[in-house]
Amino acid sequence: MIISPDGEFGQGGQMLRRIAVLTSGGDSPGMNACIRAVSRAAAHNGLECLGAVGGFSGLVKGEFVPLPPRSVSNIIQRGGTILKAGRCPEFLQKRARASAARNLSRMGIGGLVAIGGDGTFRGVHALCREHGVQAVSVPGTIDNDIPFTDSIGFDTAVNTAMQSIDKIKDTSISHGLPFFVEVMGRRSGAIALESAIASGAEAALLPEVLHDMKDVCRTIREGRAAGKASLIVVVAEGDETGGARRAGEVAKLATGIDYRVCVLGHTQRGGSPTVRDRVLATRLGCRAVEELMRGTKDSMAGEENGVATLVPLARILRKRKEVRIDDLGLLRTMSE
Repeated sequence: MIISPDGEFGQGGQMLRRIAVLTSGGDSPGMNACIRAVSRAAAHNGLECLGAVGGFSGLVKGEFVPLPPRSVSNIIQRGGTILKAGRCPEFLQKRARASAARNLSRMGIGGLVAIGGDGTFRGVHALCREHGVQAVSVPGTIDNDIPFTDSIGFDTAVNTAMQSIDKIKDTSISHGLPFFVEVMGRRSGAIALESAIASGAEAALLPEVLHDMKDVCRTIREGRAAGKASLIVVVAEGDETGGARRAGEVAKLATGIDYRVCVLGHTQRGGSPTVRDRVLATRLGCRAVEELMRGTKDSMAGEENGVATLVPLARILRKRKEVRIDDLGLLRTMSE
C-alpha cells in the first residue's frame, strides 16, 4: 500500500506529526527490530510513521508504506529488513536528493530516521545540508566501523562467523588440513579478529594491518609440527593479501602443505538477531524518535559500551572506528 500525502511538514518550527524510516546499504540483523521500535515509539508519542521502500530509492521515487504499530508485530526476531535495502547510486546526484526532499515535503514528513552504515550516513548528511531535512541516523552495519557507537547487526554477524568456524574446525581436525576462512569486512577487520579469537583460530588477516605471510606460514608449519588438531586462519575479505584463496595459495607455495578455503559470504548478514542486537536496535530506534521530537538534526543516535551517544554526522564522517589491533597479540598468545 502506497500512502497518500496529508499532514504538516515538520521543518521550520511546524508541529511534527509524521515521520519516516528507511533502511539502506547492506542489510544487518536487527534492522527489523529497529523499524519496529521507530514505529511504536512514534505511535506512543502521537506521531504517524511511514516506511520508505528500498532505502534512498524510496525517497527519490516517493514510495512510502504506512507503519502503524500492529504492522510491525513479530518482526523483532527476523533478519533482513521488511522495508528492503540496497545501494542507490542515483542518490549521489544533487537532483535525486532534491527529488527526495520534495517527496518528504509533499508527504508531510517532518522527520526521518535512517538506519545504515557509512554510505547511508553520507547520503543523509548531504540531504540535511542541502535541503534542511531533519534526520537522525542509526548505525546498522555488520562491519561495526562507525565511530562513537556499537552497530546493530555486528554481534549477530560475528556470532554467525564464530559458529561457522567452530563447524569448520571439526573438518580441519578430521582431515588434518589448514583452513582459510573468509569473512566479511572490506575495510574493517572487526568480524575477522573477534571471530578468530572466539573460535580459537591460529591467525587473522585484517585490512588494517600489512601482514607478513611469512608469519602465517611459520604458524602453520609450527602448528603442524606440534601436532595441533586444527589450523584455522580467518581472513577479512578486504585483506591486502587478496582474500582467503590467495592467502591459501601463498601459504601452500611456502610450506608445501595442502589447504582448504571456505568463504562465509552473505550468511553473516542473515539470521535471527541476537539479544544484544535486538536490545540495541530497540533502544536506538526509540531514541531516534525522541531526538526528532527534540528537533535534533543531521546527527547519529548511538550507544557505545552501554553509554548513549549523540554525534553530528559531519564529525562521524571524518573518521573511522579503529579495530583493537592489540588483540592480534592476544590471538597469537592463545594459538601457541
